[in-house]
Formats: sequence, structure tokens, C-alpha cells
Amino acid sequence: MTAPDDACALSAAQIQQFIEQGFVRIDNAFPRELAEQGRAILWRDLPCREHDPSTWTRPVIRLSGYGNPPFPEIANTPVLHRAFDQLVGVGRWRPRRDIGGTFAVRFPHPDDPGDAGWHIDLSFPGEDCDPNERHEFSAWRANIVSRGRALLMLFLFSDVGENDAPTRIRVGSHMPMARYLAPAGEAGRSRMVLDEMGADCPIALATGDAGTVYLCHPFLVHAAQRHRGKTPRFMAQPDLPPAEPYRLDRSDGSYSPVEIAIRMALDYA
Repeated sequence: MTAPDDACALSAAQIQQFIEQGFVRIDNAFPRELAEQGRAILWRDLPCREHDPSTWTRPVIRLSGYGNPPFPEIANTPVLHRAFDQLVGVGRWRPRRDIGGTFAVRFPHPDDPGDAGWHIDLSFPGEDCDPNERHEFSAWRANIVSRGRALLMLFLFSDVGENDAPTRIRVGSHMPMARYLAPAGEAGRSRMVLDEMGADCPIALATGDAGTVYLCHPFLVHAAQRHRGKTPRFMAQPDLPPAEPYRLDRSDGSYSPVEIAIRMALDYA
């Protein structure tokens, strides 16, 4: 779906899709030219050469730390800001100053990438986390109000077809995931094994042209996969930072679509 060119980035049907399915795709969320500029910077930092497949010796390489142009502009296009307002709520999210998290660059390769399990992205450290460890997230947690994460986002920096290791999405899996998190309350859960979470849900693939962005409910269960195509796939997976926690009981009833989906999953009146 292409975002309408007006004050609203998403149509009513797209917002309802987000509530029910857990994600929405926005084509042309950022210009292809900026995607090409970003890829050129990433190729510069990779330990392999763009036009020499013999140097693509690993199935996946992760890069991080990109706050220089064009990355802030990519993360803050007007269409994305309007969509954030619609899905999270006006004043309830914070702009990114970079493309945070990691870039997962996946290469055509026969080996299992080793990171293709079903999961959600965790969003805050537990009390048992080592405060000096910045790269070990196994003990991080997620809770029913998605502390620390307003949305999961998938930014496509290259054209991604069905064979190019598109992220696999369990459509509607944010609903059973919410029911799983709810009993843990504010403390949340960590070290979750989600192989069966939403296993009966249909599978969607995060395909699209460079410049496409998928905005996903933070509880959406998803997974990587092996690259079976010919061209390396470049994707960033940053979070959208919240300005305030999600709330499942608002006296004014001004629930965002993210909150509406959680309330629906928990059968709130």
C-alpha cells in the first residue's frame, strides 16, 4: 500500500490492518536516492567488496552506529512522522536522531545464518543484566506496556524480493503475544522461546523496493531467514522511542492503535 499524499499517512483501512494484523507497509517512506547513499556508506564499512561475490563469505554481517547523514533524514521523513502520530499518538513518541539498532546485511549463502528463530525485539534491561555489557541482550525484557519501545520498524535499504531473505512475519501474532506477556505485569518476560507463539498465524514476507518501511506492533513475532537470491539485502530494524509509556486504562479513552490492539487481545471492554 502506498501512503496517501495528504495530512494523514495512513488510511482508516491501513490503521485497522495494523490493529488486526500487527503491521502496515508504507511504500516510498523515504527516497530511493537516500537508500542508495546509505548503502554506499554501509558497503564502505563492510569487510567485503560489493562487486566481488567471492568476498561474501558470511551469511549475515551486522553494522551499527549510523547517526551521520543521510540516516537522520531517512528516519524522520514527513510521511513517517504522520504515521507515528496515527499509530502511537501525537506527543507520545520521540524522533530518532539516527538509524538505531543494527543493520542486518544478509548475503546469498548456503549456510544457516544462525539467527533465524522466531522472536520479538526486547526493549529494556532486567535487574539481572550486566550494566557494563552493551551487546548481550538475552536478559533484556518486554512487558505488556512495551516499556522502551513504541514500534518495531523495518527499513528496506535495498530491493527485497521473496528470495532475498525478507523478514518473516506471523500475521496477527501480536495478539497471543500480548496474552503471554500480560500475567508478567510491569516486570515483563525475558529469555522467551517463541517457536510456537503464533505458529498457526499466516506468514507474510517483508518485501518491497528500497525506501519501503514496515511499521510493526512491538509484540509482532518475526524471524530472519536464509538468503536464496543473488544480491545482498540491506535492512535496518530500529525501534521508535516512546515519549511516555503505553497505557491500557485511559480515562479519556484516547487509545492509540497499538493500545487498542493490546486491549483487544486481553478482551478489555
